[in-house]
Amino acid sequence: MATAATKETLGFQAEVKQLLHLMIHSLYGNKEIFLRELISNASDAADKLRFEALSDSALYGADADLKIRVSFDRKARTVAVSDNGVGMSRDEVVQNIGTIAKSGTREFFQSLTGDQAKDARLIGQFGVGFYSSFIVADRVTLVTRRAGLAPDQAVRWESDGGGEFTIEAAEKEGRGTDVVLHLRDSEDELLSDSRLKGILRKYSDHIAIPIVMKKLKWDKEKSEETFTDEDETINQASALWARPKSDITEEQYQEFYKHVAHDTDTPLAYTHNRVEGRQEYVQLLYIPARAPFDLWDRRERRGLKLYVRRVFIMDDAEQLLPAYLRFVRGVVDSNDLPLNISREILQESRDIEAIRAGCTKRVLSLLEDLAENQKEKYATFWKEFGRVLKEGVGEDFANRERIAKLLRFSSTHTDSEEQTVSLADYIARMKEGQDSIYYATAETFLAAKNSPHLEIFRKRSIEVLLLSERVDEWLVANLPEYEGKALASVAKGELDLSKLQSEEEKKEEATHAGEHRALVAKLKDALGDRVKEVRVSSRLTSSPSCLVADEHDMGGNLSRILKAVGQKVPQAKPILEINPAHPMVKRLNEEKARFADWSNLLFDQALLAEGGQLEDPAGFVRRMNELMLEMAGEGSRIIVPGR
Repeated sequence: MATAATKETLGFQAEVKQLLHLMIHSLYGNKEIFLRELISNASDAADKLRFEALSDSALYGADADLKIRVSFDRKARTVAVSDNGVGMSRDEVVQNIGTIAKSGTREFFQSLTGDQAKDARLIGQFGVGFYSSFIVADRVTLVTRRAGLAPDQAVRWESDGGGEFTIEAAEKEGRGTDVVLHLRDSEDELLSDSRLKGILRKYSDHIAIPIVMKKLKWDKEKSEETFTDEDETINQASALWARPKSDITEEQYQEFYKHVAHDTDTPLAYTHNRVEGRQEYVQLLYIPARAPFDLWDRRERRGLKLYVRRVFIMDDAEQLLPAYLRFVRGVVDSNDLPLNISREILQESRDIEAIRAGCTKRVLSLLEDLAENQKEKYATFWKEFGRVLKEGVGEDFANRERIAKLLRFSSTHTDSEEQTVSLADYIARMKEGQDSIYYATAETFLAAKNSPHLEIFRKRSIEVLLLSERVDEWLVANLPEYEGKALASVAKGELDLSKLQSEEEKKEEATHAGEHRALVAKLKDALGDRVKEVRVSSRLTSSPSCLVADEHDMGGNLSRILKAVGQKVPQAKPILEINPAHPMVKRLNEEKARFADWSNLLFDQALLAEGGQLEDPAGFVRRMNELMLEMAGEGSRIIVPGR
């Protein structure tokens, strides 16, 4: 019985309408890639049928020879792409074509800029290849029948690329999908055997199943070429990753990447290897040139394509790489895994653990090569994926040192937001006697760059790493040292630069601390529970005060990040450090009548300087205004209601 008795007219999802508008206005820079996208979809359908047939071989019926057929009709002005893959049911057609069932859709459309070249790249990343048909066609007809369903349960879908499509029941003798493109008036060049073959060989030679077309022969009576009954295979029809590397061209590697990653750009780098030993598998792994718009969407499934002895198993085998390498695209083909392997088995398989370790090391080796020998490419990689790679320091203990070598940072050496400084660069510039790698964390680069905690470091020309990404707090918490040099926050604990000081400087520092003991004690009493301790600073040269976390307490920046995401944060009072040489502190030392106001003002300024938020902003403004008026000699003219 047919699943849909009558023709229905349905409306596209709003996002699809917007996408179709972009497609019809030729956002793809090269419109001929519509054929690559349709061939890629057909190949995926064949892979899915192979996978489903592992548990139900009856799905093949009498047609186990999988292939993709491309044809054209000059009189009807159509180009057709047909496959005998898994096909679709009516519900699948509506879901897969009428809507975009993909997380991050809203973010995708928000990221569109209006720049055709940039937007075309984003569309390619979004993986919506079917809609590229409307670049060359003003009407598209799709007839499909799901494997396992009867011939009268096929579905016919049609649209002119406007806001609606029709769907109705149809008859189809074999399973699979036929896509017929009714070409626009300007696209007659596609009604050519040589043109279509040229496109197929250019973009789809790597497809692992045969792409066939009917052979042409010259008909003397009609004085024209006519089709024969004989098929001609256009592509090599073998898995590209299984071929010897010497037989694969650079262009073929790049086109395979575009197929497997649904990306219109060429990859930044790739590695192709056959691994033999206890496990035998082939890996073809790619580093994209740009981050996808949904890189940070945790709901989006990611991973490598997994094959077992050339049989497709799954699209997104996340277990084959750790999460911090989730940007990698490619294929793993194992000779040892069972064909009926599931996601649950993947999580517990020792063979998968070995493949995961092998793929991780291979990707890290590829990145090391870029960092060492292709610095411009590595700079591009770091700009796109640096924040993701930083996650690996805490996730992958076995490779922590290798990942640490790949890290790049901003620092006071360049005072630039561009992250170009490696830990090795930093160590090479360390001062004699310096035994720590110093860093400052803040919510923004400018906040880190202008932090009062850096003053003594700038005075002594000691380089400090400037960390302003949220992941940086996670990174430094999991990287206590590098090549024997401890990583030390400039805003935690007591600063010990004694090895870099002269004897005179040490004596001067001790003298300052002794001279201001009474002031320090008075400040502690005035601030009460707001501080854990007050002390004379060895960090400050031009600011009056700063807040410092105790050695084993959570820093202010991390505390704010955790609070922002709803985490409970243990209460830890800061330490207030004062600069006795600053005029404001000198004035405070002489103040009697308004000592408490001055003390709280000093604390609040230090809190603001490190990016914190005031508990009582109105109180801060009132104290500030009163003190300013008083210093101007006018006395307080602020009238506070109720006082």
